[in-house]
Amino acid sequence: MSHSMYNADRSTHLKVVVLGLLCATAVAAVGIFANVSQFDMGTAPLVKAGQPTIVSGKLPAIR
Repeated sequence: MSHSMYNADRSTHLKVVVLGLLCATAVAAVGIFANVSQFDMGTAPLVKAGQPTIVSGKLPAIR
């Protein structure tokens, strides 16, 4: 068993590359198919800097 990537053989490097590609594909798939349509980012009030403000109302629940 080799504990260094410098001394590892070709099959070990291939396993690492394949595992990295599988993980990257899984992360990309979760990002593409994530349902983010429930978040309404356009309802926040616009406030000029330096003025005190009060925000009222019900905040959206993150589930």
